[in-house]
Amino acid sequence: MDQLVAESTRALALSAKPAPPCTLVIFGANGDLTKRLLMPSLYNLAGTKLLDARFSVIGVDRDPGSDADFQGRQTASMRSFTPDKGGEFAEASLDGSAWGWLSQRLHYMVGDFTQNQVFDDLARRLGDENVIFYLAVPDRFFGGIIERLHEAGLTEKRNGRFRRVVIEKPFGHDIASARALNKQILSLLDEDQIYRIDHFLGKETVQNIMALRFSNGIFEPLWTRDHIDYVEITAAETVGVEKRGKFYEVTGALRDMVPNHMFQLLAMVTMEPPNSFAADAVRAEKAKAIDALHMMSAREVMQNVVRGQYAAGQVLGENVAGYRNEPDVAPDSNVETYVALRLFLDNWRWAGVPFYLRTGKRLMKRKTEVAIHFKPAPIRMFRDVGMERLGANAMILHVQPEEGISIYFSAKHPGQVMDIDPVRMDFKYADFFDLKPSTGYETLLYDVLTGDQTLFNRADNIENGWCAVDPILREWASHPGIVHPYFAGGQGPNEADSLPERHGHSWRKL
Repeated sequence: MDQLVAESTRALALSAKPAPPCTLVIFGANGDLTKRLLMPSLYNLAGTKLLDARFSVIGVDRDPGSDADFQGRQTASMRSFTPDKGGEFAEASLDGSAWGWLSQRLHYMVGDFTQNQVFDDLARRLGDENVIFYLAVPDRFFGGIIERLHEAGLTEKRNGRFRRVVIEKPFGHDIASARALNKQILSLLDEDQIYRIDHFLGKETVQNIMALRFSNGIFEPLWTRDHIDYVEITAAETVGVEKRGKFYEVTGALRDMVPNHMFQLLAMVTMEPPNSFAADAVRAEKAKAIDALHMMSAREVMQNVVRGQYAAGQVLGENVAGYRNEPDVAPDSNVETYVALRLFLDNWRWAGVPFYLRTGKRLMKRKTEVAIHFKPAPIRMFRDVGMERLGANAMILHVQPEEGISIYFSAKHPGQVMDIDPVRMDFKYADFFDLKPSTGYETLLYDVLTGDQTLFNRADNIENGWCAVDPILREWASHPGIVHPYFAGGQGPNEADSLPERHGHSWRKL
């Protein structure tokens, strides 16, 4: 068995071919995203020989500096990550060969991306190369950068070259701004040039949801309202808002996490089988799933949405401040750092099945998971042995930090008496595959390089997500309601527990 697993792993590694030659232009090259996620991901791709020998990076930012300065800053950041076992990326030591290969391909350009000059300079420097423009900048710059790229002729596809643009979240702040941004960039770029990125979709378990459902005959027949009682989707973080107080004050947990990360997980779980794994086939089914989300009335918002805000407490053994005492946060702020929702899909497969979503900062544990709770078996034959209720079966899809799948079911306890106990069966990716430290961006960056849009959001998917949360945002704007406090390092506000409990359900403990 071990040999079979090893051989399949090797075969998988061999099936991925190096990406075509390309220059990656990063706007916002000195930012946190570049050093924390992009550079580790490129380092991992370099280590697996998936980058072409002619691959290079041009970092663009306003700060003065040279190629050597940029390389030095990124090297220092990479070295700082190796002992950090709690981060997205961590290795015991930095592979000098892989990092040396990549670092010598890092170049720097001083430029203000709100001005035309930097784009004229880029046009002269890039020539007819394949280019990916990565917008690692605040969202207010997205439209302007794409406008200037277009005006400088940098987005034109010709002579077989590709020009692609990667856009980080948030993609809009509500349905109106999302539609306006889509309209603006689609007037300048083709949809196949736009890669709206969501790093959750780069996680192995998220991608494996489709494989789990559609390649296993034992699961897909059960994936309906007839067998599933309810579904939980959790994205819990131990970190606070860090130095992003200004951003969070106008965003909050709902805008920050739900229309993108949470709804993408929801779509993977609920989508219908696509005709193929071609990008548009998969993205069409995901868009239909999000489009089926029930639009809440004002009354339903009050009943099915709970907001919370972390107060001072202790996380992972350290005392931490409350949200209102974070830098750049108003002392009387009513912005939510936690949100829990009860949602429904208005379609045939999922009619009547509640979906409970929760996400929050400064919780007791960092964990992202999807929990599928199946309906309990009939208990008639067990009544004579004093069992009034059997434990329901459940499947837990662990997304992070440890990726895997757990299945809970009932089994007879050894002995002469019919005594049923719950048991758990675990599959961990690390037990079967040689997993390297990963940020989740490796797969997505490789897909941008090779032109595969399967794991990227299409315009209609983005807009459908904002449509679903728009009634909530409108209700909060007119009736702010209560934002419930919760101690940092806990499970979230107590009021969130009543969301499922009123209907005979419960959250899994963090």
